[in-house]
Order: sequence, then C-alpha cells, then structure tokens
Amino acid sequence: MMMSDDMLELFTRQNIEASAGSDIMFSWHGGEPLVAGLDFFRRAVSLQKKYKPRGKIILNGIQTNATLITEQWGEFLGNEQFIVGVSLDGPEKYHDIFRKDHGRRGSFTSVMRGMEMLKKHRVTPEILCVVSNNNVHAPLELYDFFKSLGASFMTFLPLVKKVREGRSDVSSDSVRAVDFGRFLSEIFEVWLANDIGRVRVQIFEEALRTAFGQEHTLCIFRKVCGGVPVLEMNGDFYSCDHYVNSENLVGNIKDRSVAEMLNSPRQKAFGENKQGSLPRYCLECEVLDMCNGECPKNRFISTPDGEPGLNYLCEGYRYFFSRCKPFVSEVARLWRVGD
Repeated sequence: MMMSDDMLELFTRQNIEASAGSDIMFSWHGGEPLVAGLDFFRRAVSLQKKYKPRGKIILNGIQTNATLITEQWGEFLGNEQFIVGVSLDGPEKYHDIFRKDHGRRGSFTSVMRGMEMLKKHRVTPEILCVVSNNNVHAPLELYDFFKSLGASFMTFLPLVKKVREGRSDVSSDSVRAVDFGRFLSEIFEVWLANDIGRVRVQIFEEALRTAFGQEHTLCIFRKVCGGVPVLEMNGDFYSCDHYVNSENLVGNIKDRSVAEMLNSPRQKAFGENKQGSLPRYCLECEVLDMCNGECPKNRFISTPDGEPGLNYLCEGYRYFFSRCKPFVSEVARLWRVGD
C-alpha cells in the first residue's frame, strides 16, 4: 500500500503552506521510498509545481538503498534535481553484513550499479553510513572508500539498538559509544589535514556551526526538537520518526493542517522536553552546545552519579567534540577578527 492521490495532494498543499522560508523541503524516507514507484514521484513533483508559490524553491530529498535505480529513475532524479542519499555501510565485506536483498544475498553489487546510474545522470549521491560494532574499527578504510566513489558529503549514523524497551542493554551489533567517538576523531584528523572544502561530513559541519553562533541544522543536536515530524501514508502525523506510537500521534492531516499540528502545544511540548529533561551532568558539560544531549531516544543510561536520562552515546560524543573543539574555537576566533 502507498499514499492515495488525494492524500498526496492534501499533504503537498499543506506542507507548502506550512513552510515559512524561501525553501520548501519534501523528505522521502521510511523503508525504501522507491518502492512507491516512479509514477508516484512524478505525481508528487507535478503537484509541487501546481501549488508552488511564486519566488519559492522546492527541494526534494530522498533516502534510498539504490538497488532499484534504473535508467528511468536516474533520469527522473537528475532532471528534477533530487537530493539523493544512498545507504552504504562501506566496502562489500561491511555493507553486506546487514544490507541484503529478498534472497538474503548481499546488496553491495546492486548498490554500486545504482550509484553508477545516478552519476550517469549527474546526481552526486550523499552517503549515509550506519556505524555498527562491525565496521567502527575501520574508520579510514570506510572514509577512503567513500572518497574513491567521489562522495563529497557523508553522514555517519551510529547503530544503537536496545535489546528491549525499558532496558538499558543494547544488541551486540550496536556500536560502543567510545568506539564511535574514536571513529569520528580518526576521520576528523584526516579530513582536517587533507579535505577541508572538498568533503563535507555532517557531524563536522554541525560542530563548526557553533563557531558562528548558528543553530544546528540536524535535529538531534538542536536544543529543541520537534521540527522533523513524520507523516504516514494514511495522513497520521507523529511528533518524530523515532516516536511513531499512540502517545506521539498528534493528529491526521484530514482533520488538522500540518501547520496547525507543527505549532500545536503538544508538538511544542514534545520538542521542549528535550532540553528540559537533560541531567545535570549534561548541563555542566563543556561541549553541551555541540551535542545538547543528542536524540532523546538514546537517553536510557544513567550519569556517573546515578541520575537517569544520560545518552548512551555520551562518552563517544564527548570524546569527539572535545578533540575537535580547539579547531572550532580557532575558527570562531578568526571569524570574529574578520580573517
């Protein structure tokens, strides 16, 4: 099943109306978006053009495993200037551990074929790499591999998978916090020496935003979250894609507009709770402005003095942000003096 044409049109119109800036973003995520089919996305783009206000720019971002990208898909994504993120966990020996097709075969070869099709149609994919306990010890191997593919933008997403809700233990495949911090730090040192201005790494850019007093663009590092809700195909609107449950169902776009739900007291309370629930250990941290406690979904361990609500990845983020802070501080100093 997928979103009906009527629902797609309603969502398109409401999302445009709810967007205050000059850029209007449509993000296509969840499972594998390309399964919806090329005709669905052609309708989506047609509706966007129908409702686009004069002077506004519409952007489409899509996250895909790239295995379904054909010549037609490549041509469409290139012509419509989609921002395409490709899920790729490194060279074949790492990628195929989790990324398998319906026959339980590794998908690496299919992903590479899809990447080539994107490049053929002048689409430079952004790489999203899930960092797990399986590839975290090979940071430079992964980084060099992605650079060899011509990737100019990379995101490293830590795998944190709880064994069960209400427990603080994680699966054996989950990345250890300190390992993730070292992983980021090793890549940062190479990037700092060789790749500034040539390769963009999302978490490095987020850290650097603090040098200029800018708000984070990535929701997990913002003081207040709630600006990245999720819409299901039936029109249900949830506070966040990590909290698609009955407690965080805000409403349905058939009954309430996207703008109304985004600005609702319930959604604002959800976002403000992120900052309000930080333990003292975080509030006193020297890199709080870079992290802001990260995503609440990962706050399931206790601080050294026993206060609940510490982020599972805290040790890793603190390790990395502490090591990049001298560089960020120097950038801030040079910016202040106009150099």
